[in-house]
Amino acid sequence: MSASVIIAGAGPAGLVLAGELRLAGIDVVILERLSGPTAESRGIGLAIRTVETFAQRGLLRRFGDLTTSEQGHFGGVPLDLGVLDGPFRSAKTVPQSVTEAVLQSWALELGAEIRRGHEVLSYREEETAVAVRVSTPDGERTLRADYLVGADGGRSTVRKAGGFDFPGTAGGTELLLADIRGVDVAPRMTGELSAGGMVMSAPLAGGVHRVIVGERGTPPRRRGGPPLFHEVADTWKRLTGDDISAAEPVWISAFTDAARQVSDYRKGRVLLTGDAAHIHFPAGGQGMNVSIQDSVNLGWKLAAVLRGTAPVSLLDTYHTERHEVGAQLLANTGAQSQLILGGKEAQPLRSVLADLTAYEDVTRHLAAQVSGLAIRYDVGAGPNPLLGARMPHLELTVRGRPTSSTALLHAGRGVLLDLADNPHLRRRAAGWRERVDIVTARPRGERPDPLDGTTAVLIRPDGYVAWAGPGSHHDLPAALDRWFGPARPESRER
Repeated sequence: MSASVIIAGAGPAGLVLAGELRLAGIDVVILERLSGPTAESRGIGLAIRTVETFAQRGLLRRFGDLTTSEQGHFGGVPLDLGVLDGPFRSAKTVPQSVTEAVLQSWALELGAEIRRGHEVLSYREEETAVAVRVSTPDGERTLRADYLVGADGGRSTVRKAGGFDFPGTAGGTELLLADIRGVDVAPRMTGELSAGGMVMSAPLAGGVHRVIVGERGTPPRRRGGPPLFHEVADTWKRLTGDDISAAEPVWISAFTDAARQVSDYRKGRVLLTGDAAHIHFPAGGQGMNVSIQDSVNLGWKLAAVLRGTAPVSLLDTYHTERHEVGAQLLANTGAQSQLILGGKEAQPLRSVLADLTAYEDVTRHLAAQVSGLAIRYDVGAGPNPLLGARMPHLELTVRGRPTSSTALLHAGRGVLLDLADNPHLRRRAAGWRERVDIVTARPRGERPDPLDGTTAVLIRPDGYVAWAGPGSHHDLPAALDRWFGPARPESRER
């Protein structure tokens, strides 16, 4: 066996998954067709939920000083993200290349293996393994693993080789992207609409500017390779009147408004994560952030199955939970594409939406969607508002030392947080102590509203609340059994 898990693709989704698996002690190999990291960056920011996720793994400090922002948009209509609760804010102008460098360093430190210049060609699922045919610098080889995960992007070889159903809509409009230096470009962070199309621009590090142009009625190109810079500059001048032709192009690419999602995130021993599972119009830079969340959801579940502490059926919840999130992603980016790419006929809709965002509840709803904060998983019924939601950041004192609910998740383990020093509660969870950290803590300062009156919470390794007391219709052992597998028999409560 080459590894317990083979991951195809060393982008953010693949690197995060490798790190999550290594936190649980699972051996993992990433196969990446490119010979080295790329400086190209489709994503240029971190959504609030991603910032939270990196904080819960202790990774934020590796990014240095982040420039945060409370400004967002929905289809070009400005949104005030400051209406959202919590201490974290979105981070702007973080190139995807920087995110990948941080994640690669983390995964390697944890013991993941990355084999560059290795491209997955095909695979065959066997009774107890997956045989993966790989092109390497030394010729073709066959590697085997318990599971194969496709994190190899929108043109995923793993998805195609496995015959995953990928329904959706083909792209009807092409947009051009270029990172340029040597000219000043006025920021158009939420996009600027004109009779002929849409333009966006954003400052990046090192005097680089990103420009995006979409000319209405321009179908996707039929030839291969990236567009030429003069195409970008000519379109920019037609839509804005400004001349950027003297700029030095750093990177040029193109994308469309195609939207597709696989019907199943898992087929036997093969799973998909990130863009391999869903593609969409990149409104608000949600793609990379949702991809990272896919992998955080999958990692601890796959590790538990491989370690034999949870049944294979736990992997079914990966599809159930993340397919719904992906469907919501396609819905909101599809709506935004109509607002951004639509012509005069879409202007009344833009005006109505702009009026509606004057109401805080509307802004809060849309801001939560584009920030990744609207996610709530089905973990069982009950009146406690924390159930299925992400655990809010809570300052704590544990054994006389300051910490937080976020810091307790650094190790990637489940946490039972006892806020009322309840020995009976801790005894009931004793059979899961090897898989769940049982922590007695005292809150410091004011509790966030959802925690008011809550005396205990069971937090999954991905940061979501699986049980809360009081206010869950399932008892604690049932929740522990569902998410962490059966208790050790000798430790079951008598």
